[in-house]
Amino acid sequence: MHENRTTYPKRKTQMYQQLQELPKKYKVVSVIKLNKVRSTQILPLRKVLKDEVEFVAIKDKVAQKALNSLDIPGIKEIADQLEGQCMFLFTNMSPFKLNVLLAKNKVMMAARGGDIASIDIVVPAKNTGIAPGPMLTEFKEAGIPTKIDQGTIWIAKDSTPVLKGEAINEKLASILGKLDIKPVEAGISLFTALEEGSTYAADEMVIDVEKIRAEFGQAHQEAVSLSIEAAYITPENISQILSKASQYARSLSVESGFMTDETKEQILQKADAQARSVASKAKDYTPA
Repeated sequence: MHENRTTYPKRKTQMYQQLQELPKKYKVVSVIKLNKVRSTQILPLRKVLKDEVEFVAIKDKVAQKALNSLDIPGIKEIADQLEGQCMFLFTNMSPFKLNVLLAKNKVMMAARGGDIASIDIVVPAKNTGIAPGPMLTEFKEAGIPTKIDQGTIWIAKDSTPVLKGEAINEKLASILGKLDIKPVEAGISLFTALEEGSTYAADEMVIDVEKIRAEFGQAHQEAVSLSIEAAYITPENISQILSKASQYARSLSVESGFMTDETKEQILQKADAQARSVASKAKDYTPA
C-alpha cells in the first residue's frame, strides 16, 4: 500500500477492517507463514476448526498497517515479524492447544520434485488409463514395470520406487500425480502468537504431548510414593498406608513376641525354630 494513495481495492479495505476488528474480538492472535504452505493443507483445517478459529489470509504490508493502528499490548511486536503472505488465526483457544491440533490434522499431499517421501511409496498393479508414448520411458526410469494392453499402459505388478525418507524426483512426482498417489504428509505449525499481552515464538509453542503425559505420570507416581513413605493420608493412598502400617505392626509383633490372633502362629513357629536350633547346638556341644 503506497503512502500517497487515498483509495484502495475493496478486498484490501475489507481485510484491513477485519484486522482491526478481529484482534479485539478474540483472546489469541496467531500467525502462519504461507511461503511453504499449500491451499490443500488449509482447506481441511478450516473445516475441522470452523467453529473455534477464524482464518484470514493477507499480505504483510496491509496487515502491518492495520495492526500498528491498534492499541493492544504486544500487537506491534506481532506486526514487526510479518513478512510476505501470512495467514492469521483468531481464536479464544490457547495457542499451545491450537498448535497441537494443527499438528494432529496433517494431510497427505501430491509430491513435487525434491519432496521427501513420508511413507514407502507403493504403486499398485492396475490399468493407468494412460496412452502409450513418452510416459512408457518415464515409468521405466522410475523403476515401475509396465505393459501395454487394450491400448493403455498397465502397471504389471506392485512396485515400491521410493522408500520412506527418500527424495522423490520430478519425473516420479509427475507419475504419482497422474496416478493420484499422495505420498507426502504435510502439517502446519504456528509461526508466532499473542495471548492477552504475551507473545510466543514458534519453538515455545511446540509441545511433545506423549513426553508431557509420561512426565506427569512419573511425577504422580513419585508423589504417591512420597506420601506413603511420609504417612501423609489422602483418598488415593489411604489403603496403601494402612496396608503398610499393618505389615509393620505384624512384623513388630512377631519380632517382639507380642502375641495377637494374627501373629501367634508365626511367633510360635519362630520360637519352635529357635528352640530346635538351640537344642541342636547343645547336642553337638562338647565341654572343654
